[in-house]
Amino acid sequence: MKLSIEKIGEVELDKPMTLLEIYQKYKEKFPYIVTAASVDNELRDLNFKVERDAKIRFFDMSDDIGMQVYVRSLTFLFIKACHDVLLDCKVHIEHSLGDALYTEVYWKQPIGQEEVETIEKRMKEIVEKDLPIKRLRVPVEEALVYFKTLGYEDKVRVLKYRKKDHIHIYEMDGFKDFFYGYMVPSTGFLKWFKLKFHLPGIILQFPNPKNPLEVSPFKEQPKLSRIFREAERWAHILEIADVGALNEYISKGMAGEIIRIAEALHEKKIAQIADIIAENKERLRVILIAGPSSSGKTTFAQRLMVQLRVNGLRPIAISLDNYFVDRDKTPLDEEGKPDFEALEAIDLKLFNQQLAALIQGREVYLPKYNFIKGTREFSKIPTQIEKDQPIVIEGIHGLNETLTALIPKENKFKIYVSALTQISIDNHNRISTTDTRLIRRLVRDSRCRGADAKKTIAMWPSVQRGAQKHIFAYQEEADVMFNSALVYELAVLKKYAEPLLLQITKDDPEYIVASYLLKFLDYFLPIEDERDIPLTSILREFIGGSCFLVE
Repeated sequence: MKLSIEKIGEVELDKPMTLLEIYQKYKEKFPYIVTAASVDNELRDLNFKVERDAKIRFFDMSDDIGMQVYVRSLTFLFIKACHDVLLDCKVHIEHSLGDALYTEVYWKQPIGQEEVETIEKRMKEIVEKDLPIKRLRVPVEEALVYFKTLGYEDKVRVLKYRKKDHIHIYEMDGFKDFFYGYMVPSTGFLKWFKLKFHLPGIILQFPNPKNPLEVSPFKEQPKLSRIFREAERWAHILEIADVGALNEYISKGMAGEIIRIAEALHEKKIAQIADIIAENKERLRVILIAGPSSSGKTTFAQRLMVQLRVNGLRPIAISLDNYFVDRDKTPLDEEGKPDFEALEAIDLKLFNQQLAALIQGREVYLPKYNFIKGTREFSKIPTQIEKDQPIVIEGIHGLNETLTALIPKENKFKIYVSALTQISIDNHNRISTTDTRLIRRLVRDSRCRGADAKKTIAMWPSVQRGAQKHIFAYQEEADVMFNSALVYELAVLKKYAEPLLLQITKDDPEYIVASYLLKFLDYFLPIEDERDIPLTSILREFIGGSCFLVE
């Protein structure tokens, strides 16, 4: 049997072997712990047996896929330990906070530092025993009875709408649970973690792919934490905390009601932000809006401007794109390619000079960037503003103080926009904000930019690196955060994204991500009728029909 193994080369085996056995045979070739592998471009767990010629790629903890498997397995270990030391407790995996998960444990009494230390001790004991993590194939009906007995109504709801007859659940030392995605083969793999009591919950810390053998230090992010708590309150208002609850509303023909309430919550929040700006209109002259790709910044900016007008202000918008340096002066990245996301790609001197001049009431000839020629051209008509005209600027560097260094902080108001997913698959399986934004972008790029799903997925890691460097590092600098996620959106995006993802074949490098997203979207019932989605909705920026965008 001939195998082609990435980073190792061509090898021959005289008998079928599991991926774990193959990994152990060549373990010295890998600097970090391997957690999964692909066989002929199909993602597999390490217990998968290779019985024929194949191309194999191992994913270790320095890979995003490898780290996802590690964190999922670590989550299972955490839940198992909680149940071992806190009988009849309920664990909720709430959301991510950097290289950590914020969780809450509901027990007969509030938990504290002592309980957290006991849970961490139990986790280490289970790791030391190197217990197997078994993947079991069971009928859906059997799983429904099992989880109903345990009181896991969230899992009952989501499994009720599964189309397949069987599902896979995982078992660790007799404890069974349902998880979306693969796990490591045994608990001995899960050596790197820390627990931290974070009233009223627990922070589960783990490594970063850039430093896989060291638990990342926990960084307090109070503003991001508040916006996540707001998302939880919104989910409570809508009575939709998980996909199963959303599917129940859709199956009853009540999607329209959910859409209207979700959109009203968005409008209320945008109006509140506009009110803050209006109340401080004498000093707030520059409104800076930033957020990662596909967070809905463009529509948010337009809706904010409408609400500012309601408050008697007359905002003007300035695009950072018009302040790009001439193309031949664009800085290069580490690969020698033009780095248009670098702060130095913007003419900061001109940008700050013109902002300052506008605030002072002077006339300015604004630039317009010619993307064909790669140079700036200046308007022949001067722009001059008055005190009731705040300047709204949307761009990737909006939260970075260097961008507007010449403008006093007291004259600026910074807004961070991101799609912080409000619902989970169930209490143990959260939905990644990154996955939601990628699905948004797939749909938008296909419709507006002629890019197929393969191209969008291929460039996504680069987009994420840019966000880590230029946006996430500054998100706590924001004066206010806006969550652009809509509780119903994945049920709408589903019918747009699935045909695009199905075009990616098994021979394409992007197949693993496409397959993952298709399986994820399969949990949602589709919302076919879009008449209740307003033309002002942030979702319209991606599916089309926005009243703010020329298409």
